[in-house]
Amino acid sequence: MGTVTRGTTNPNRLRRMDRWIAAVHGAELRRAGDAVVVDLGYGAAPWTPVELLQRLRTIAPRARVVGVEIDPARVAAARPYERDGLTFRHGGFEIPLPERPSLIRAANVLRQYEEAEVAEVWARLCARLAPACTNSRGGLLVEGTCDEIGRRHVWVALGAEGPRTVTFATRLGSLDRPSDLAERLPKALIHRNVPGEPVHAFLRDFDRAWAAAAPYASYGVRQRWIRAVRDLTADWPVTDGVTRWRQGEVTVRWGALAPRG
Repeated sequence: MGTVTRGTTNPNRLRRMDRWIAAVHGAELRRAGDAVVVDLGYGAAPWTPVELLQRLRTIAPRARVVGVEIDPARVAAARPYERDGLTFRHGGFEIPLPERPSLIRAANVLRQYEEAEVAEVWARLCARLAPACTNSRGGLLVEGTCDEIGRRHVWVALGAEGPRTVTFATRLGSLDRPSDLAERLPKALIHRNVPGEPVHAFLRDFDRAWAAAAPYASYGVRQRWIRAVRDLTADWPVTDGVTRWRQGEVTVRWGALAPRG
């Protein structure tokens, strides 16, 4: 279920998303034991599921990754890379697994879809997530977009109840200003970067905070980013702290950036 993507992929393209998943959702994956993690629409080569397994195994040693692709030829080409904890399946948004995953990652998949289709896809994928229980919030869907070599990335994290947060992540040396990340907004937000929409106001305020933090550039671009994000917290519900800001990230509650109407 779905449409074949262009298949564009590169080694290390999703490293920023992988690191965030390990930091933010790692405890949930450990509690799940042999957690099943889906890399949906991994593309023409299986680099991203291979790397995802390597990174998750450092924080959840029993985690298993399943690469799911709607193009049968891509699945066949990936099969030689299967190993303990890594398999590949033909499928799409239906997530053709008997288990309910602890995590579904869909990077650069919805870029080719219409904005009006996003909510239905989100709902379908969230319905396949592992349910919440006494010691878990349940599974997580991470859906977003990045550039070809993974310098700039924006993603939405969703639980069974719907969207929770939006994360902006970048190689800091690649930015002139934070609004450069606008070109990597996920499909649900990219057409909303216009006056009157919350995401436009957020990026405008981020640019202003970045400009005001210019004196900190003498201590390095990382310190300038941290100062700008700290200033943002006065008006925007930033959910993370300095540990993540140092990585060139900032995470904001979805409700503050959700499209109007």
